[in-house]
Amino acid sequence: MPKTFFITTAIDYTNSPPHIGHAYEKVLADVIARYHRLKGKRVFFLTGVDQHGQKVQQSAAKADMPPAEFVKDITQKFVDLWKKLDVQYDEWAETTDERHQRVVQGILRRLFDDGQIYKDKQEGYYSVRQEQFLTDKERGPAGEFGLEWGEVEFREEENYYFRLSDHKQWLLDLIDKRTKEGKPLVIPDFRQVELRNAVEKIGGDLCISRPKSRLDWGIELPFDKDFVTYVWFDALTNYISFAGYDSEIEKYDREPQEFRDRWPALQIIGKDILIPAHGIYWLIMLHAIGFPDEAMPQLLVHGWWNLSGAKMSKSAGNIIDPFVLAEKYGAEALRYYLMSDIATGQDADFPNEDPWKSRRFTY
Repeated sequence: MPKTFFITTAIDYTNSPPHIGHAYEKVLADVIARYHRLKGKRVFFLTGVDQHGQKVQQSAAKADMPPAEFVKDITQKFVDLWKKLDVQYDEWAETTDERHQRVVQGILRRLFDDGQIYKDKQEGYYSVRQEQFLTDKERGPAGEFGLEWGEVEFREEENYYFRLSDHKQWLLDLIDKRTKEGKPLVIPDFRQVELRNAVEKIGGDLCISRPKSRLDWGIELPFDKDFVTYVWFDALTNYISFAGYDSEIEKYDREPQEFRDRWPALQIIGKDILIPAHGIYWLIMLHAIGFPDEAMPQLLVHGWWNLSGAKMSKSAGNIIDPFVLAEKYGAEALRYYLMSDIATGQDADFPNEDPWKSRRFTY
């Protein structure tokens, strides 16, 4: 039986409603999935939402709502948008789902038992956006931390760590091997160059826990009830937990046939989450739990939609609401515009003046 074409998107963070960037990524994945269906292939299209983490807990507190209630409300906004835009996914991922939590805890337990996770105390600079501690290797030439890390603050605490650095050479070798074979891990090519440069800078291990004393909205560590797991370690696992992966099975070639028929996936992500999340953490996580080199996914990295050259953000008040556009011009018109006005892998720009006067929206 031929393999299933498996395509995923990033799962969207439920600290705020969807914007045009979310819509672009899901429509892009939907178009690719439809193309493969038209070719007669079996397709498995997975998308969903990331419901845990510090930013969600903080947003819920600001809204004076329990986190579970807050994410339920935001999740529905994403579900409604994909229905509006006719995004035809085959499976929906929510990280509060019990089956997902079982897989995450199973992976954590296995890595802990294998000595891949250890406890240590750390003090240093912490990225609130990426929810991780930073090292000097993340600093720029003038000693500053880049914009990709967002707000950075000094912290001291005890946590659990994943031996990320043990796998550095493996990942470098894999990138080089796949490049020589003409089967890049990352497309477009210039993003793979960026990834390799970032892997070269790996100097420490990854903190994969958060003490419940400051963050209790997450998946509890199976070996320490006083901690929850790092949101990225949780979120990234959705790509396999909702595809039939069984974390109780130690050998990849003994995984359920349904899962092996689907995996590996083509994974659609934005440029801001290639490094370090998907390009480093995710690939090394898969390697650490026994996925062979040939079972590594391919990452298709897209750019951003900007507004007159500036990144869209809530603080700048320049977010474009896809619901409004779909209501005004129709889902098909919006889908066509999103696919035709950006080269995959590059950024695109909305002008300050009304972009919807384009002839593409004139019937």
